[in-house]
Amino acid sequence: MGKIEFMIPKVFKEVIDLGDGREISIETGKLAKQAHGSVVVQSGKCMLLCTVVSNYKQADVDFLPLTVDYREKFAAAGRYPGGFFKREARPSDGEVLTMRLVDRVLRPLFPKDYHSETQVMIQLMSHDPDVMPDAMAGLAASAAIQLSDFPFECAISEARVGRVNGEFIINPTRAQLEESDIDMMIGASADSVMMVEGEMDEISEEEMTEAIKFAHEAIKVQCAAQEALAKAFGKKEVREYEPEREDADLAKKIHDMAYDKVYAVAQAGSAKHERSAAFGEIKEEIKASFSEEEQADFGGLISKYYSKAEKAAVRDLTLNEGLRLDGRKTDEIRPIWCEVDYLPSTHGSSIFTRGETQALATVTLGTSREANQIDMPSYEGEETFYLHYNFPPFSTGEARPIRGTSRREVGHGNLAQRALKGMVPADCPYTVRVVSEILESNGSSSMATVCAGTMAMMDAGVQLKKPVSGIAMGLISDSDSGKYAVLSDILGDEDHLGDMDFKVTGTEDGITACQMDIKVKGLSYEILVNALKQARDGRLHILGKITDTISSPNSGVKEHAPTMITRRIPNEFIGALIGPGGKVIQELQKETGCTIVINEDPVTEEGIVEILGTGSEGIAAVEAKIDSLLFKPEKGSVYEVKVIKMLDFGAVVEYTDAPGNEVLLHVSELAWERTENVTDVVNMGDVFDVKYFGVDPRTRKEKVSRKALLPKPEGYVERPPRDNNRGRDNRGRDNRGRDNRRDDRKPREGKKED
Repeated sequence: MGKIEFMIPKVFKEVIDLGDGREISIETGKLAKQAHGSVVVQSGKCMLLCTVVSNYKQADVDFLPLTVDYREKFAAAGRYPGGFFKREARPSDGEVLTMRLVDRVLRPLFPKDYHSETQVMIQLMSHDPDVMPDAMAGLAASAAIQLSDFPFECAISEARVGRVNGEFIINPTRAQLEESDIDMMIGASADSVMMVEGEMDEISEEEMTEAIKFAHEAIKVQCAAQEALAKAFGKKEVREYEPEREDADLAKKIHDMAYDKVYAVAQAGSAKHERSAAFGEIKEEIKASFSEEEQADFGGLISKYYSKAEKAAVRDLTLNEGLRLDGRKTDEIRPIWCEVDYLPSTHGSSIFTRGETQALATVTLGTSREANQIDMPSYEGEETFYLHYNFPPFSTGEARPIRGTSRREVGHGNLAQRALKGMVPADCPYTVRVVSEILESNGSSSMATVCAGTMAMMDAGVQLKKPVSGIAMGLISDSDSGKYAVLSDILGDEDHLGDMDFKVTGTEDGITACQMDIKVKGLSYEILVNALKQARDGRLHILGKITDTISSPNSGVKEHAPTMITRRIPNEFIGALIGPGGKVIQELQKETGCTIVINEDPVTEEGIVEILGTGSEGIAAVEAKIDSLLFKPEKGSVYEVKVIKMLDFGAVVEYTDAPGNEVLLHVSELAWERTENVTDVVNMGDVFDVKYFGVDPRTRKEKVSRKALLPKPEGYVERPPRDNNRGRDNRGRDNRGRDNRRDDRKPREGKKED
């Protein structure tokens, strides 16, 4: 047998300078060499491993079975996973969102007839608190593909852009992002911007465009680094694969048969179901014109070429006549109707209906205990405002299995949440959960969610800074003629026809969030700005419909909704409020029906007490308990007290303004006259005033007096102070001549003298 020799791997590396002393390195040749492409992308201590594999056999499907998987390993941050089994399980929402960002840029760059199962796996292997790993995931995926033999159009990358004090920053740290008024992720090739997603603090359309331009310049450098790495490594020949069957004569024949008929149906401007039925009849009529043998021979080509003809006819109608499938003009918004306070038992609710899209939103108010806990290796924290989006199959008239929350639902909910969260005031005492149930869908249910969520929160009494609306837009362009049309409020059918699908949300003063998928190469920034301005007009139109329904947030919460009161107490009183084993706070919650949550503020070293209750009496009782804990009588002040316990040597009294605070009123302080029995002066339940003298230095106990507030009886003579040394001379002898000094005593029995 021959000897197997192990060689030190040859490593290839490229470095990208981000400025400010930061850089990103791309390395290959050391890890995962059996994958079709693998890279390690590193910035600071943050390291991502990306591997790509694609089967050589085409799958029997008519789409690209591409899976993008992004996972963060807890070991990367030196942490244990939560849960019983202590291992990573299903992906978190944050990981799903990163998967979507990468998938949306990669998928369009594979050939449409490439159907091999393809898997892109990105793993966070080492975490750096100053580096956000999701900003490098797209770079890692594309770099690995460049080293493979996949049929892939060109290198791409993704970059996050922020703006602090008016200065744009590429891939800002999390700390910088806290101060930034922009958080956008841009995906692009060297030639074209392909994807934009992010949130903003009411910026203008021009500012958004400048941010995209800035990010694109950085992406060009990252694409060049990938190409240099692939060249040094040895770029592989693109693999051969069996392409889809094409028949130019059949394509022309079907186009000629379908185009005019589809154009006529589209021109009629009918509703969704009528239009779908009419298109279906045209398609079946074309199929019927072929014999059974021809249909079997051509397979799915007839359907494929019909879809192309339908798309061409609808696009031409819009470009030539400015009309759309439902008869609207390009900038026209579908009819809208809204309603608030629809559900009687929720804390807030609304319905937003635009055309054939309908969202029902609910709001639930809670304490910090209900905050959404985020536990990822790259980020730990909580959200006191969060939004969940549900898209059931009946909303599109379909019946299909429901298998948990889909990636699409996570992505759409996140977009709506980012659109609204900047308008929730920082001093909002509640944890706010918004849930959007999509009841009908034909065009941008995520934007309907933004509108419904705005109204539901205002209905719940959440004091939003400003109402937010959202709109979904489309773009159809013809590079040959130079014509283009921007479509406001697109339909579901228009979603895949255009060259750009983009969603924009904002207030009357600026953009708060966006999501764009740009399909046309080399889209000019002039067209982009014009599209964004048309989106602003549509957004303001929708905002007017919202404010016509509810013009401002309700002044308070509903009667059945909980009221939140926040109190601050010194840290030393937290233990008294909680009680041993939580006894005090548990009994207080049971007695008052309130929820009480205590958090510590490390900055002010105070306890923050959240009191959540539906009745004013219960909340008042909790506040009274807190007041009693914080009560500190002032020396020399007069307080009203109540007798709660009788003793032989006095009465225990309670401050009426601070229930639970007790003090002993000694028998000698009841009256000026000598008191033989306490009951001669006071009885259980008596209420009267006392004067507070502070801590008695002799007894080291708090002293209060009733007699100090009473006039002295006529002829009253103050008793002389007691002489504790009475009966003893200065030499330690008593008045009987006995010497009591210790050193004159005889030794005790059993003791020896020294």
